[in-house]
Amino acid sequence: MSRPTKEARKVSIMTQALHLFSREGFYATTMPLIARGIGMSVGNLYNYFPSKESLAKELILYIAELLGDEIRAINESPLSTRDKIDAIVAMYFRIAQEQPQTIEYFLRVYLSNREVFRNGCEGMLCVSPFVTELMIFFEEGVRAQELRNQDFFSAFGLFMGYLGGMVFLQGENILPHGLDEYRASISENIYHALKTH
Repeated sequence: MSRPTKEARKVSIMTQALHLFSREGFYATTMPLIARGIGMSVGNLYNYFPSKESLAKELILYIAELLGDEIRAINESPLSTRDKIDAIVAMYFRIAQEQPQTIEYFLRVYLSNREVFRNGCEGMLCVSPFVTELMIFFEEGVRAQELRNQDFFSAFGLFMGYLGGMVFLQGENILPHGLDEYRASISENIYHALKTH
């Protein structure tokens, strides 16, 4: 039986850390806990990631790339701006259902523990692949005269507030229905809040 490659081991460390960080929080998750979860010595774990903070940063970069790639595919599609909004909402809700730890990590660790991401992740640096694709989406919507020209961060906050809020409510088991039940109305609300009048 062949031994896992270094890259495969790194992926398994990141997967385990993502589950633990999203469930237990950043401070309650320790490197020994992560190592134990994948049957690795703590010393060996430090060969892959020199600190818990470096592992946390690598995870947010991974999530930003994942979301950025998804939005890039939507941006490159021939859909109208309105349909792109629906596609982005559907994608975000799908990831929240299929890989809840990914969105949980973003909401509960990255946004709640900014001090951990201070060195090297200032501003939107670690989430730039995701933010850049949303910026492109907004610019193209304005150019197509479907979205009104407004401050990017106002539009970004509105869009992400809807998505993050719904996923948070689902994670807290507050929503009476699954996220799919809300997709059309959330997409419609976002479109009406951003469209030209």
